[in-house]
Amino acid sequence: MLKFILKKLLDLIPTLVGISILSFVLIRLVPGDPVMLMLGERGADPIVYAKMQKALGLDQAMHEQYITFVKKAFSGDLGTSIVSKRSVTSEFFSRFPATLELGICAIIFAALIGIPFGILAALKRNSFYDYFLMGGSLVGYSMPIFWWGLVLILFFSVQLGITPVSGRISIMYDVEIVTGFMLIDTLLPRNLASEGIGPFLSTLSHLILPAIAMGTIPLAVMARMTRSSMLEVLGEDYIRTAKAKGLPMKKIIAVHALRNALIPIVTVIGLIFGSIITGAILTETIFSWPGIGKWLVASINARDYPVIQGGVLFIATMIVLINLMVDFIYAIVNPKMR
Repeated sequence: MLKFILKKLLDLIPTLVGISILSFVLIRLVPGDPVMLMLGERGADPIVYAKMQKALGLDQAMHEQYITFVKKAFSGDLGTSIVSKRSVTSEFFSRFPATLELGICAIIFAALIGIPFGILAALKRNSFYDYFLMGGSLVGYSMPIFWWGLVLILFFSVQLGITPVSGRISIMYDVEIVTGFMLIDTLLPRNLASEGIGPFLSTLSHLILPAIAMGTIPLAVMARMTRSSMLEVLGEDYIRTAKAKGLPMKKIIAVHALRNALIPIVTVIGLIFGSIITGAILTETIFSWPGIGKWLVASINARDYPVIQGGVLFIATMIVLINLMVDFIYAIVNPKMR
C-alpha cells in the first residue's frame, strides 16, 4: 500500500509541472497586451509603457518569467492581480466558497435523481422505463451547459418568473459573511435575528437553476453508471441465493445489491466532483455567479496573467488531489486496484 501511495504522489509532480507550463504559455499566446489594456490606447506613452512592463515583470524573457513564477509559487506566493492589485491567493479563497457551494448542490441534485433512476432502469431492464431513462440520460449528457443554462433562464426566469436570473442573493438583504457559504451564513443566529428566513430562501432560489445546469451531465453519468453496476451485481450468485431464500425484493436491493453496486458509483462521484469545478466556468458566467469560474473568465478578458496562472494551478491541484483521494479510497475498498 505504501508503494502504491508513493507512486501516486510521484505522478503528481510531472502533472502539475505540465499544467503550470501550459497555463503560463497559452495565455501569452492569446492576442492582447495587459499593459495596453491598463493604459488604454491614448495612454500608451513609450516611457510609461516600459515602466509598467518592468513593474509587472513582463520585460523579461518568457522562460525567466516562468522561473520567477515557479520560485514564488513554491513559497506560497502566486503573485498579485494586475487589475485589482490584490493577492491571487486571497482572491481565490474569497471566491472559492461560492464555487464549492454550487458544486456540492449540483452533486446532491445529480445523486438524488441519478442513482434512483439508474436503480429503476436496472430493475426494469429492456422495458419502457429503461429505454426512457437511459435515453433521457443520453440527452442530458449531450446538452452543452451554456445552451442548457440559457434554456433554463428563458423558461423558469423569463417566462414563468419563478427563479432569479443571476447572483447569489437578492440585493434587498444585507447578510454578514462569515463562512462564505451563503446557505450557512444566512442561518447564523445574528443574520436570522436581523433579516429573518428571507435571505436563506433567496439564496436557495438563486441556487436552483445553476445547480440544475451544472448537475445535469453528472446526473446522466451517475444514472448510466448505477444501471451498469446494479445489473452486474444483480447477476451474482449471492443475489440468486437471497431470492431463493424468499427475502423481500426491497431488502435484497437495499442490503445486498445496492451496497456492492455503490463502490464504483462512489468512485465516479469523486471524479465527477473534480470535473464540476471546471464546469463552473461556463455555469458561473451564464448565471453571473461570483465564483472562481467567473473570476477566471474576467481575468482572461483583462489578460490578468497572475490570476490566470495562479487560478488554473489552484484548480488543477484540487482536481489532481481529489482524483488521488479517490484512488486511495478505492485501493482500500478494493485491494485488486493496488
